[in-house]
Amino acid sequence: MTVKIITDSLSDITGPMIDELGISVVPVYVRFGEEIYKDRVEITTDEFYRRLVSSDVLPTTTQPTPNDFAEAYEAAAKDADELLVVTLSSNLSGTYQSAIHARDMMASDKLRIEVIDSRQVVMALGLVVISAVNAVKQGAGLDEAAALVRSASQRSNVFMAFDTLKYLVKGGRIGKAQGFVGSLLSVTPILTVKEGVVHPGTRVRTVQAGMDYFYNYLAKIPKIEGLAVEHATTPELADKLADRLGDLYPREKIIQSTVSPVIGTYAGPHVLSISVLAAE
Repeated sequence: MTVKIITDSLSDITGPMIDELGISVVPVYVRFGEEIYKDRVEITTDEFYRRLVSSDVLPTTTQPTPNDFAEAYEAAAKDADELLVVTLSSNLSGTYQSAIHARDMMASDKLRIEVIDSRQVVMALGLVVISAVNAVKQGAGLDEAAALVRSASQRSNVFMAFDTLKYLVKGGRIGKAQGFVGSLLSVTPILTVKEGVVHPGTRVRTVQAGMDYFYNYLAKIPKIEGLAVEHATTPELADKLADRLGDLYPREKIIQSTVSPVIGTYAGPHVLSISVLAAE
């Protein structure tokens, strides 16, 4: 049996990494008024953030359709007879449900499809997918890879430092961090995701203090399997953070990526984040 892995664009696995891993990525949609774009397919990250800052219209997002996933399943089925689909948290998007509906549409004795809600987002999802890909390359079957995804999803975490929560509030994704709103004056809030929902992490006064928080959090993890640093429009800060975290995890293995336009809709243009997958 050949296993193919599929995820969505909020895993922040992009470009050459997609080909290197041999996975399929289904894009989520971002909308500016009446204009609708596939995340990173029909609008680039740079173009999106330029429009986010300059446009009077705040963007919105829409999950992929069941047909979008069905097309990905059909394409993957040309080279595989088992598909493992790992989506972002169902509490943040309807993407998981679209993947489930597509699976039901394509029910067949010849194609087995397992769909898993990772309860994660951004590279906290991406690291889970990468771990599953590595397992499949080493011979894991669908059941084993699915079990690994469920385990890794529990060991994966993300922390995101924001310069403003206005985009998150207006987009309705503030979750359990609602208590932070209204009490943030010259403060950098750090949010995390727990059980698939946005939760408050802590509040710091400066971006540097946020980096200190990231460092100290990671220093407490006995063994790290995977680590990623992401940004929206501040690559120099991401480089600086990755260099510092190289004390805790091999610098050359730290994945650096940009936060997708869909997440940028809620995070804003100056978000900085770390995602970590703790080893078993």
